[in-house]
Formats: sequence, structure tokens, C-alpha cells
Amino acid sequence: MAGKAAAPGTAVLLVTANVGSLFDDPENLQKNWLREFYQVVHMHKPHFMALHCQEFGGKNYEASMSHVDKFVKELLSSDAMKEYNRARVYLDENYKSQEHFTALGSFYFLHESLKNIYQFDFKAKKYKKVTGKEIYSDTLESTPMLEKEKFPQDYFPECKWSRKGFIRTRWCIADCAFDLVNIHLFHDASNLVAWETSPSVYSVVRHKALGYVLDRIIDQRFEKVSYFVFGDFNFRLDSKSVVETLCTKATMQTVRAADTNEVVKLIFRESDNDRKVVLQLEKKLFDYFNQEVFRDNNGTALLEFDKELSVFKDRLYELDISFPPSYPYSEESSQGEQYMNTRCPAWCDRILMSLSAKELVLRSESEEKVVTYDHIGRNVCMGDHKPVFLAFRIAPGAGKRCQRNERTLHRPPCSSILKLVLLTAASKTCPSTTC
Repeated sequence: MAGKAAAPGTAVLLVTANVGSLFDDPENLQKNWLREFYQVVHMHKPHFMALHCQEFGGKNYEASMSHVDKFVKELLSSDAMKEYNRARVYLDENYKSQEHFTALGSFYFLHESLKNIYQFDFKAKKYKKVTGKEIYSDTLESTPMLEKEKFPQDYFPECKWSRKGFIRTRWCIADCAFDLVNIHLFHDASNLVAWETSPSVYSVVRHKALGYVLDRIIDQRFEKVSYFVFGDFNFRLDSKSVVETLCTKATMQTVRAADTNEVVKLIFRESDNDRKVVLQLEKKLFDYFNQEVFRDNNGTALLEFDKELSVFKDRLYELDISFPPSYPYSEESSQGEQYMNTRCPAWCDRILMSLSAKELVLRSESEEKVVTYDHIGRNVCMGDHKPVFLAFRIAPGAGKRCQRNERTLHRPPCSSILKLVLLTAASKTCPSTTC
């Protein structure tokens, strides 16, 4: 049991997972995904666990609603999670609102041995004790226990249906306050455009959006606390530098569209060796002849091209990466380690933290290693993204103490209770007096 762990402090597990693939092919992927996730929970035995999901519900949320309910029910009621007697689930299901929809899902689980856990009410500006299991969905804009924003459309105008944004919650655990931010940043729309400049135009957009979030969570509205930002940052390797390195001895052939003269394909061939094709590059094709370079030694040789976080080196910290690029993996259930040839593999899924949170994490290090930063499902198909996790312990007395309020959380809206009842197969119905 988590409560009987030998190491001191409060065990914390943070997980980020782009789960869009799970709802496009739920029968083949969800079972394996959940099994691998539960194994990590069992191994690290957290007292407090946060699961940040992006693209929750997949590409077509309306068609996936039944799969969404099944996934949530499984997480809340499975035997693997039976010791977690309190939970908060925030699902952005308002897919009809293009102005607000982010497809983010944030799950928080509290172990039965953990006492006196508080969550911050951003409207009342007070901490409230967490009891029971509650699900909030549909319109999260009116939920005072979080802040949610979708990035303005003009951040990424060429992507008309972008869902990118963030959800922020604040917690007080072991008398230590911190923010948890679920984030999804903009992708690379075209490999050819990403290749043109260093840094790419897409990385500039991601920098702008991430800078906005960081400014938002340390503004003057609330007391400043440590924070963890984890999600699908869509950070990519510096494409121009990667291609130049992978194709050092190759010559480039440019293929243009006959009608527009637009570049539609780049072909890199070896100068000798029968002009063997090394790399083919199209808008949504990155076909390199030797995928092992991305897997050998966990792709360490490519980390020098992972540059996007350097812009924020004075504001954000990340533990050393010792796992292969987390995207884009094959969605074929039999190809757990195979990358798709649509994009250059990259570490899109990350767990970052403020400098004060860094001290919170590293303070828990002792002779016995208790901090782990890794991915989930190395040999198993988890969809096109591998989930990434950070496990650590909050040392007794660490961090900034919270000024909390002892009241319990307000009862959620009737619709939320009804949904929770259905998901957990409970026998009670929502009392009419609360509707």
C-alpha cells in the first residue's frame, strides 16, 4: 500500500498523455494503455496522482462520448485504483464551442492514507478540503476550482480548428502548495515549412503561447506558488539542423508541383552507393531510412537538437531525459516501438517545473533514488504518443506552506453528480432538492 512506503514524505506521481488515439481505436488500444498505466501506479505507489490528458475523446468527440464515459468509469472504479477514495476529474467536453473547447482532461487521485488535502477555489481565493469523487464536465468556464483558457485563434491562424490551451488547478498537500497546469501547444503543420528556418516558425508560436501561460500563472491575482506544467508541448527537434546532420553526405533533389511550382517534396540521396535514398520530406512525411538512430541509447544523440526549452531556461526546469522521443509512434497494436514516418521523432510530451518546484523535487533525493522521469509502455503500443511520468516525494516540511480554509468543497452541479453516478454504477440518484 502507498501509505506504508518506507521512504519518508508524500509520494507524488505526475503523468501526461496525449490520448487521442485511444478513442479512435478503443477496442485495441485502451486495454493495453490502462494496463501499462496501472503498472506504473503499482510500482510507485503514489499518495497523490495527477493524470493530464490531451486530445481527450479523440478527433471526433461527439462520436466518442460512449468511449469517454467507459474510460473514465474504468479509471475511477478499477481494482487497481481502489485505494484512491477521493478524486477530481475535469473534462472539457464542450465540443460545440469552438471558442472555448480544448479537449483537455485532468484527473487527480488521492490515496486513502493521505489526510487533509485541499484544493484552491480561484473565485473565493480560499483552499477547500477535498472529499469524495466528483466529475466536472461540459462547461468548465464556470467551475471555480480551475482556470481554463483556449489560446486565441490568431496565435496559429493556419490551423482553423485548433483546440490548444491549458487548464490550471492548485493544491495543498502535506501543507505544501503548488499549481498543476495541463497544457497542449501547437504542432508543426508542415515538415517542409519547419525545415525552412532555424528556429522554425512553429517553435516561435509555441514560445509565444507557453510564455503567455507562464505569465498568467505568476500574475498578481493570486499568491505565487511552485508550479508544474505538463502536457503535450509539441516541442520538435530543430528540423533544419537534424536534416543537415542526418544527410551530411547526401545531395538534395527538389520536387515541385507542376501547376503552382510549389515545393512538395525533398529527396536526399547518397552521393555514391547507387544514389540510395536517405530521407524523403513532404508536408506530412518524414521518411528516414534508419529509424534506429531515434531509438539507440534512447535517442540521446539527438538531444542536442531539442532546443525549444532553452528559451525558458531561467523560468523552467526539466530533469534529464533518458527515454526515447515520445512521438509519433505507430498506432498498429503490434508495433510498440515503431515510429510512423509522418514526422521526425521528438520529445513532445514533457513534465516541466518552476525553479522553486525543482527544489521541492530534488529535496526528496536521498541515498535511495526516489525521483524517476520516464515514459510508459516502452514495448507496447500506447497510441501515437507514449505517456511520460515524473515520480517523486515531497519531503516533510518542504515547499511553501498554504494558508488554507477548512471548509469542504461545495456540492457539484446536479449534472456532474448524475454523470458520476452513472459512471460508477451507483444506485443513488441526484436528489431533486439540489437540481
